[in-house]
Amino acid sequence: MKKTAVLLYPLFSLQEIGTLTELLKFYEREIVTFSAGREPVKSEDGFTILPDRDLAEFHREEFDSLVLPGIWEPLPVMLDNRIIRFLEKLRGDDEILIAAISAGPLLLGKAGLLEGKRFTHGVFEEFLDAFPVMPRENAVRTYLVEDGNLITAYGGAFREFAVAVAHRLGIDCRDQIFDPMAGQEYTEEDFIFHLPPEALPEARAYWDKCLGLV
Repeated sequence: MKKTAVLLYPLFSLQEIGTLTELLKFYEREIVTFSAGREPVKSEDGFTILPDRDLAEFHREEFDSLVLPGIWEPLPVMLDNRIIRFLEKLRGDDEILIAAISAGPLLLGKAGLLEGKRFTHGVFEEFLDAFPVMPRENAVRTYLVEDGNLITAYGGAFREFAVAVAHRLGIDCRDQIFDPMAGQEYTEEDFIFHLPPEALPEARAYWDKCLGLV
C-alpha cells in the first residue's frame, strides 16, 4: 500500500488535519511527515514536531497522496522557496491526491497547482488582495471542493475534509463518522467498550511485554 505524505511548516494547524490523520491511522495507512530541511516545526497551538523526512527525501513512487494543513501566519511559509519548489514538481501529476485545508491552498496557488482547478479556502480577502497567488476566479464559496486530484476545504470543515480524503483513498468509513455527539440519543451500552476477540491475544502479549513478563 502506498503512503500519505503530510507537509509541515511553521505555525501549521494541527487541529485541521488531526481528524484526518487519526482516521488514516485507524485504517492502518502509513503517514510520513515532511518539512523543509527536516527542521522541527511548531504548530499554531505550540506543539513542536520533528518531521520524519526532509523534502529532498520525498520519493514520488512511495506516495499516492499529500496533505497540506492550514497556517496561522502563511506569508513566511509562502516565501520559503524550498517548499514552493517541492510543490512545483507536482505540476501536471494528476495521479497523486493533493488535499489542502484553510490557508494550505495558498501554497498550491504559489506553486501553480491551482491553475484550471476549482477550489475553496479559508484565507482573508485582504490577504489575497495583498498577495494574489491564487486564481480567485476559480474559487468556490463553499466548505469543500473536489476537482480531479485536488481536495480543498475551509478550516471549519475538518470533519468533512477527513472523510472526503479517506474515501478517495479507498477507506470505507461512514460519512457521519465524526458527527457531533450532542443532540443524539444514547444508552449506557454505547459507552461500554470491548476489544475484538481476534485482537485480544495480541493485546495481552503487548501488555505482558510492557510489564516485563516476557
